Amino acid sequence: MPYLDVAKFGSVALLLMFELRVDLISFLVERWHPETHTFHLTCGECTITLEYVALQLRLSIDGYVVMSSSKVFESAMVCYHLFGRSSDDGEARLMSLKFSWLKENFETLSSSAIEWEKMCVARAYIL
Repeated sequence: MPYLDVAKFGSVALLLMFELRVDLISFLVERWHPETHTFHLTCGECTITLEYVALQLRLSIDGYVVMSSSKVFESAMVCYHLFGRSSDDGEARLMSLKFSWLKENFETLSSSAIEWEKMCVARAYIL
C-alpha cells in the first residue's frame, strides 16, 4: 500500500468488488457509437471523460504525464528492470504485456518479500 499511495493509486486498491449488472452493460453496449466515442441516450449524447474516471476512482490527474512515445529495443530487459523478471515466450513486449502473465507472476506476495519485490508487485498491480 505505501507504494500505491506514493503513485496515487491507493484509493483504487481500496475499492471493493462489485456485482456486474449484465442488463446495464448490455444497455450501454447497444448505445455506444465508436465513431464518436459517445453513448446515444434518450436524454442526448454522453461520453466518459478522464475527469469522470478520476472522480469515480479518486485518482489524481494533475502532475506529470504517465505515458510517452519511445522506442524500446530491449523490452525484455526493461520488463526485467521494472518487474524483476521477464516473460520467456515473448509476452514482455511492454505495449502488449498480457494480464495473464502479470497475474501468474504477481498475484500473491510472500510475507517475507523484500522491498524490491513489493515495488514490483505494486507496479504490476497498477498495470
